[in-house]
Amino acid sequence: MPSERDIRRRIRSIRNIQQVTKAMETVSASKMRRAQTAVLASRPYEERLRTVLNDLAPHTDPEAHPLLARREVRRAGIVLVTSDRGLVGALNTNMVRAALRHAESLPAASFVAVGRKAIAALRRLRQPVSAEFQALGDRPTTQDTNAVARVAQEEFLAGTVDEVYLAFTRFVNTIRQVPTIRRILPLAPAEERLRELPPLQYIFEPDPETVLGAVLPRLIEVSIYQAILENLASEHSARLIAMRNATDAASDLIEELTLQANKARQWRITKEMLEIASGAEALAKG
Repeated sequence: MPSERDIRRRIRSIRNIQQVTKAMETVSASKMRRAQTAVLASRPYEERLRTVLNDLAPHTDPEAHPLLARREVRRAGIVLVTSDRGLVGALNTNMVRAALRHAESLPAASFVAVGRKAIAALRRLRQPVSAEFQALGDRPTTQDTNAVARVAQEEFLAGTVDEVYLAFTRFVNTIRQVPTIRRILPLAPAEERLRELPPLQYIFEPDPETVLGAVLPRLIEVSIYQAILENLASEHSARLIAMRNATDAASDLIEELTLQANKARQWRITKEMLEIASGAEALAKG
C-alpha cells in the first residue's frame, strides 16, 4: 500500500494537471465560439454559389468547362483535412479511418494531406501523398486555403486524377461532429434542383460559358475553405469536450486518492496508538 506522503504527492500532481486541462477547456470554448461564427457565416455563401451553378446548368453545354468533364475513373484524389494538434479525442482517427475506407472503394487513390495529423497518419500507413499543407492557423483565410484548391484543380485538369473528393469533419454542434466525404470534381449540378427550376430564360452577359468559367474555380475554392472552417470548429469542440472529460476524471481521481490518503492516515494513527499502548503495557509489566 502506498504511503500517505506518496498519495498526497500524487494528489498535488493531478491537481496541477487539472488546472492545465481546465485552462485548455476555457481557451477551446473561446476558439470554438469564434470558429462556429465563421462556419455559420460562410455556409450561405457556398450554398449561393451552388445555386448559381444549378441556375447556369440548363443554359450551358455540360462539356463547356473542363471542371465539368466526366471521364472513366482510373485514379481518384482525396483532400484529407484534419487538425494540426491533438487532444481532440477520436476526431482525427475517425476521419482518417473514413477516408481510408472510401479510398478502398476506388480503383486507385492518392491524397492531399491538410493538417499535421493527416500527414503523420498517411506517412505511417505509407499512402501515396501528392501534396501536404499544415499550420493554416486558427483563423485561415481564402488566401491560405486557395493553395489546396489549386493543387486539386491542377491534378484534375492535368488528368492525374479523374475525380477529387473532399474529406473533412462537419460541425453539427458542440457534441456532434460528423466525418464527411463528398465529391467536388468533376462538378455537377444537383439533379433534383434542376427539376425544380422554373422554365425561365435568363440573359447572361457576356454569355453563360464565361459566367460558368468564373464561377466554377471559385466554387472549388469556397468548398475547400468551408471544409477547413468546418473541421476547425469540430476540432475546438472536440478539444473542449476532451478537456472537460479530463478535468472531471481528475476530480474523480483526486476524490478517490483523498479517500486512500485518509485511510492511510487512519492506519498510521491506529498503528502509533497500538505502539504506545503496547509500550505502556510493557512498562507496567516491567
